[in-house]
Parts: sequence; structure tokens; C-alpha cells
Amino acid sequence: MIVLDGAGFDMVRMTYERKTDIPGNRFSADPLFALVREGFGRIPDDRPPGAEISLTDALMSGFAIFSIKDPSLLAFDARRNDENFKSVYHIENIPSDTHLRTILDPLDPESLRPLFKDVFRRLQRGKALEPFVFYEGCYLASFDGTGYFSSKNVHCPSCMEKVSKSGDVTYSHQMLGAAIVHPDHKEVIPLMPEPIIKQDGETKNDCERNAAKRFLENLRHDHPHLKLIVIEDGLSSNAPHIRELHNHNLHYILGVKEGDHKFLFEQVRQSELAGRVTVWEYVDEATGVRHRFRFLNKVPLNESNQDLLVNFLEYWEIKPDGRQQHFSWVTDFQLTEQNVQQIMRGGRARWKIENETFNTLKNQGYQFEHNFGHGHQNLSVVFAMLMMLAFLVDQTQQLCCPLFRAVWKKLGSKKMLWERLRSFFREYLVDSMREILEALYYGYERLRPVLTMDSS
Repeated sequence: MIVLDGAGFDMVRMTYERKTDIPGNRFSADPLFALVREGFGRIPDDRPPGAEISLTDALMSGFAIFSIKDPSLLAFDARRNDENFKSVYHIENIPSDTHLRTILDPLDPESLRPLFKDVFRRLQRGKALEPFVFYEGCYLASFDGTGYFSSKNVHCPSCMEKVSKSGDVTYSHQMLGAAIVHPDHKEVIPLMPEPIIKQDGETKNDCERNAAKRFLENLRHDHPHLKLIVIEDGLSSNAPHIRELHNHNLHYILGVKEGDHKFLFEQVRQSELAGRVTVWEYVDEATGVRHRFRFLNKVPLNESNQDLLVNFLEYWEIKPDGRQQHFSWVTDFQLTEQNVQQIMRGGRARWKIENETFNTLKNQGYQFEHNFGHGHQNLSVVFAMLMMLAFLVDQTQQLCCPLFRAVWKKLGSKKMLWERLRSFFREYLVDSMREILEALYYGYERLRPVLTMDSS
């Protein structure tokens, strides 16, 4: 029941049939929150016995910040006594912002990995990922690096360091993100990111290439039989990385650019002069757009690795007014006129890691680049992982929960959804996230406030 804070009035007249959601939907918010809390409960607490705030409550509080889209830890702390946090997120004792930072700072971010696997397995077992199968039974997995913290003053031992010509040092944290994507779906399913940080005992900065090695090892440990096509930009089209992909039984569609792969493009040019390159095009009668493909199988990647043979695909999208876009990739799939269009669509879906993942985190309420707390050990990374976990839960709802999608459609944007959700969260007592979403979708009766003290 939804009531005014302290008043006990029924706030919603719900004389409807619940047609917008499935009773017991395991992909709606409340069952997912319960799954997350259960996972937090399995993480060992290395603190001395008798701590006032349990590690589970601290982690669930951190998760709640990003789930409810609070703009800062101070905003969360200002209403940490809100009973809704306890009822909706099943938190028994909510720590202050300072206490929360203290508890989470020493936590190993790797301990959060099983949480991502738990949600992913629920999606798999519920067959929710079947629409994401892209080609030959494989999912597309888009990889890319991004930064989420930068400062000239605040830093920790794992911070990356960049020294300017004037000697100024900029400290930063980055991560290698990855998500299951599909050209036909807005939703993305993020995997556990790999932090790009200075490793223990190292004095040199970490790099995206080393992070990719760690990521692939962890990926295969978490999902040993998952059939994936890795899609990445031109920085990944190098022999060591492609050999790593082969070693982990992963397919790939990797961007290449002529300026960075001169030997490869020269080999294609020579092969075209010899008549060994296939050119195929067609015109979309509905739009007048011309699609032109040029491809060559089994060509050396570069002069230093001529034993590493790749299949080369080039594509032009030419509009009726002459404007055009140009792309090129290498892949391990044998290219034919029958599959080049699908391979092209897979290669272009790489942008979803930027548009539907990082840009969403930065611009749609998650405050990805805000410093919620840096700490002295792992706090910055732990908060980034909790944010990504909240994003995974949101994307799961967006994909599988009709009620969530109905509220989003009604309100018109994610920003408005989060704003209205936070507002409702502040004003009314509720028992579940479902109650809030139902009230936002079906409407509710707005009553005058009932004062908690006599003002006469």
C-alpha cells in the first residue's frame, strides 16, 4: 500500500487488471534487488566481528545510490534515514557517507564479479538473451576503454599518472568496458569491467592492452562456453590481441584504418589489381542508398606477422545526394556475398559500447564521471563497479519488464523517469519498487500534506 508519510492514507485507487507486468516476473526490480543482496551476502567480511554496519548493508547502500540515481553521496546521506531505502532495497542499517566510504575502501573489486554472473545467468536461463544471438549462434561483445575519474590533487596508489611538459601530474582511473549488444536492440548487457589501474607492485601505468588480456582470462573463466564475436576499434587490430582472441576461442570483427595498417591495405590493392578481390553492391530501392562492399579472404595482417591471416572487409554507404560513409574491418569469418552485410552490421554495432553504455552512464543520471569518493585503496573502483551493476539491473528491466518500459514510455525519457522516481521515493512510504512504478504508470491521488505536529 502506498501512503502519505506518517498519515496512513491510501494514495492510489488501483481498480485495474495488471496487464502491464507478469506476476512473479524475475526480471523486474524487486526480484533483481533481492538477487543482488543475496550476492552481496556471500562476500566475506574481513573486518573484526561485531561491526555496527554489515558489509551487505554497506554494499546494498552503495548499489542503491546508483539505482535511485542520487547525484552525490551527500544527497544520499541527507535522507539515509528514509524508510523506503530499508523496505525497497532491504537494508537494515544505512551507513553515513563517511562510514560507507570507510567500509568499501578496502574491498577487493573482484569480489563483485559473481554479482554480474548472477544477473547474466538469470537472463540466460530465462531465455531473455535469445534475441541477441547475432550470427552463427554467437553474441556480439563490444569492448572499449573509458575514463571515469581525473584529478590533479586527489589520488591513490592505483591511480594512473600523466605528467605534463610543465611537470604537473594528472591522476586518473579508467576501465575496459564490455557489453553484449545487437544492431536491432537498444538494450546492452554489460559484463564485469576490467579496471585499468596501476597494478600492485608496479611503478608503470597500466594500459588497455594489458587490461584486455586480464579481461579475456576472466571472461572465459566466468563464461567458458559463451559463443562471442568481439567487436573493437582499430587499436585492437594488432597481432598479439588477435592471437589472444584465437587462444580464447573468440571470433572477432575489428576496425582497421589505412593510416595504421598500410601493409594490409597495400596487400588488398595489389590483390585487386590481380583480380582476387570481390566487389559487390546493391541499391536499397526504398531509400536509394547504395551499399558497396569490397572483400578479400586470407590476407596477412602486417609485414611482421605474415603468418597471421585475416579476412578483410571494406564498406561504403552512399546516399542519393552523394554523401557517404566508409568503414573497414578484419574478421576471422570467411567472407562471401551472402554474409558481408551481416558482418558489416556487426562491425558497426561497436558504437553501442559508446552510445548506449558510456554515454548513458555519463548523461542519463548515473553521474559516471562524478567522484563519489576516491579513498586510499579501492573505493573509486568499487563505486564504478556498483554503478555498472546498477546499470546492468536497469538494462535487464528495460529488456524484460513490461511495467518498467511502460513507465519509461509514458514519461518520455530516462531522465524524467529517474526524476519522478526519486521524487516519489521522497514523498511517499512504499514497500517495493513495483508500487512506485505502478503509481507512476496508472496515476495516484495527490492529497494535502498531514502535518506531523500541531501548528495551532
